Amino acid sequence: MKHVSTRRSVLALLICLAPPVMARQPEAPVREVVERFLGEQTAGLAGEVVIETGRIDDRNQLPPCRQLQAFLPAGARAWGAVTVGVRCIAPANWTLYVPSRVRVQADYLTTARALSARQTLGPEDLDRAHGDIAALPGDILSDPVQAIGHPMRYAVAAGQPLRAGMLLLPPVVRQRDQVRVVTNGAGFSVSNEGKALNSAAAGQVVKVRLASGRVISGIARPDGVVEVGR
Repeated sequence: MKHVSTRRSVLALLICLAPPVMARQPEAPVREVVERFLGEQTAGLAGEVVIETGRIDDRNQLPPCRQLQAFLPAGARAWGAVTVGVRCIAPANWTLYVPSRVRVQADYLTTARALSARQTLGPEDLDRAHGDIAALPGDILSDPVQAIGHPMRYAVAAGQPLRAGMLLLPPVVRQRDQVRVVTNGAGFSVSNEGKALNSAAAGQVVKVRLASGRVISGIARPDGVVEVGR
């Protein structure tokens, strides 16, 4: 009896000395808020959107959170390979980052044959392909109207995805122009003014210096507005 009593005492001591089991942030709510956020960010994109979210370590030491908020790091776009930030608003205060991927399956233009520099494009020069446009450059073209009648900037082989940067397009934004910059997000749109640092045709990238001195990059729209956030 004395031996059994001693074993019980040792066991009780070990239980008392064992570190407490910490509550951890479950993975499912984090992935849910990331998927919902990316779905809102890509709601206006043409094509079939497929969202894949990475996993978080289920051995994390983060306190459980009742109110999660997803966000994109500055300058990130919500398609292709993207890292989404998730911050806890209440009751704790922490931030983690979830690697994700957004695929956008849609039609886009390709060259139907080899094209030479300065060659003016006609309908016979264009073909269509279907694939993940999020994996292609941001100025990929999808509408023949965007290409027909415009000359090639340089020679291109057959079967290449057709980008606005391959064409000699009239600029809709000129260097040193004062331009309007629109930043779009989930349920909001913010407008700023700035000075264009380069000329660009519709669909091409423009760098703009805002009044604050910050330089941002966006896509020139046909109306001359620079759009950021997509």
